[in-house]
Amino acid sequence: MATQHRSARTETLEDQLEQLLLPAWDLAPAALGPAVLPVRVASPPALAAKHAIDRTVAALLVLWILPVLLLLAAAVKLSSPGPVLYRQRRIGRDGRTFDILKFRSMVPAPGEDGFRPSAGAAPGGVEGVDRRTTVGRLMRRTSLDELPQLLNVLRGDMSLVGPRPERPEFVQLFADEVPGYADRHRMQVGITGLAQVRGLRGQTSITLRADADNEYIERWSLVLDAKVLLLTARAAFQAAE
Repeated sequence: MATQHRSARTETLEDQLEQLLLPAWDLAPAALGPAVLPVRVASPPALAAKHAIDRTVAALLVLWILPVLLLLAAAVKLSSPGPVLYRQRRIGRDGRTFDILKFRSMVPAPGEDGFRPSAGAAPGGVEGVDRRTTVGRLMRRTSLDELPQLLNVLRGDMSLVGPRPERPEFVQLFADEVPGYADRHRMQVGITGLAQVRGLRGQTSITLRADADNEYIERWSLVLDAKVLLLTARAAFQAAE
């Protein structure tokens, strides 16, 4: 009887922890939809705290995983000709442009491939011809190719959590076609976000992504950032299994 009582108590504590860290609206879109969410803009002091925490955590992570970064850089260099880091122009907060950093996961393209996403879908994943290297396939499956974006956070280009940045040509396209898409540039872009932990990665619905990004902005808090980071870490470990 005592054993059953302890088991029931343990289950209750686990359930409470699950509800605290992984609330339903973190994993699934809000039932009411973003159009009826209360309008809320984070205060400048709160955003300053977010940016300070971002840079502090990013600096600590870079120091902690430096051996991993060096190992990945060596693997990329040995796997195929080309630079270790891949740079691509992206659009950040308030329409500012910057170069996002990734470990190169593909052989260099001979020229423009002319890729355009299918109607209603975001770009991402394998676009056109699959040029991924063996090392690149592993890095993409585990999102290790995204680790250099910690340097973007240190430089102030990005946040740890926020709407994912997109290429200028697609930003213009989606801003014209998707209601609310331009609104997602109200906040600093991030390495991961609410859309990503909901599984909206790669060539998935751009409308659902924009909805999730705007919901994140409206509901933003430091606690929400922590929850998204925990969910991102869990997804990365599951992908590596």
